[in-house]
Amino acid sequence: MNEPEQRTSEVCLPFVLPGAAIARENAAGWSRWRTTRHTFTPAPSLSLQEFRRLSPRRRTLHDLHRSATHANLVIQETPMSAAVTRLMWSRIRSNALKHKPTTRAGLMISGGGYQGKTETACEVAAAFEDQWLALHHQLNPDAVPGTRDLLATVAYVQTPVTATPKSVCEAVLDFYGADHRKMTLPQLVHAVRTSLYDHATKVLILDDITRLKMHREADQDALDLVRSLMSMHVTVVLIGVGIPQSGLLREGRHDPRTGAWTFSSTRRGKSYNDEAATQTERRFDLVTLDPFRYDTPQQIAAWVNHLAGIEDQLRLLRAQPGMLTDGPMPEYLFRRTSGIVGLLERLIEDGAAHAIDTGEERLSVDLLDTIDITLANPVGPARTLEETPAVPAKQASSPGRSRGKARNTVFDDRGSPASASATRGMS
Repeated sequence: MNEPEQRTSEVCLPFVLPGAAIARENAAGWSRWRTTRHTFTPAPSLSLQEFRRLSPRRRTLHDLHRSATHANLVIQETPMSAAVTRLMWSRIRSNALKHKPTTRAGLMISGGGYQGKTETACEVAAAFEDQWLALHHQLNPDAVPGTRDLLATVAYVQTPVTATPKSVCEAVLDFYGADHRKMTLPQLVHAVRTSLYDHATKVLILDDITRLKMHREADQDALDLVRSLMSMHVTVVLIGVGIPQSGLLREGRHDPRTGAWTFSSTRRGKSYNDEAATQTERRFDLVTLDPFRYDTPQQIAAWVNHLAGIEDQLRLLRAQPGMLTDGPMPEYLFRRTSGIVGLLERLIEDGAAHAIDTGEERLSVDLLDTIDITLANPVGPARTLEETPAVPAKQASSPGRSRGKARNTVFDDRGSPASASATRGMS
């Protein structure tokens, strides 16, 4: 067996095919995702000559491994996600170390669709849980003697599409696998409180919170319930698309000095309200995860640096250094994706698959021009219209491509005509 074939055979067996789908919306699925999220091994980087020396079977396996690598690109930190990470990590750690029985401040993460809000928040929460469990030797320090309560430092819950106080409580209890059949709303709230305490939960993430529509009374009551969860000694993290425009903050007051939103006591709706919580103002920090911008040298450099990180992960046989970062490619990719990391990942993933299938084995403007970004069937939970970003229209960029109807230039100002003397002087 030659050297390239040996290098490929070392990682070609268990690398590709995924196991059962991981659902982070339950404790077992979250734990499995947390402990395996960094275990994928990318395909080895081979040159075209090394690839040609492989046997036909090894070539097929290597192509499969390369496809899996491109489908599992590592999520890179961006300047925008780094700001979210710093604030979220600081808030979670500070709240977890509090001894006094006060309401824990929460965090809202806003931004457009496909900008990595969920993955950024989940990665921070998972890293905190890794550290917290190691600190307590993987044991629940508050476990009841004689019991074996499940330790769940982080609870990740999807906001129900049709949200009511009862459905939100049921979604939280479903994470722990707790029975909630035939319970009244006060019983459900009590069960949620008990589950959060018994499982030593420090962080409660409610994703897609902007599915709550404030013109519906049931959704208003559900938001009241979410606010009451802040009195349960957990850090409540709300994630949503366009939170400031959604109406969730309608009852809040923004403090320009601290950047926090202050909520007064609840006075409407029919929801169960924690008496102690309603006497205390609720405080959330609102942080926005924006897409890349392409206006200043610093912003352009950050975009190019992000592309360089993606380029290092690609396993195309004819790839050259600077494939994504030189020439017109950075500006082209920004125009195709508007700087949205999720759209960029979709374009690169589909482009790499097409490059392998066609034997092109590299990415170029011409090749990417043949790729349409479609979000008709996105991977993951179902998304509403507000949660799906608008895909930028693809513009023709090759000289031979049609650019549509020419613009009428009859009324263009071409400047004053040159004088006769000036004309003679030029001749």
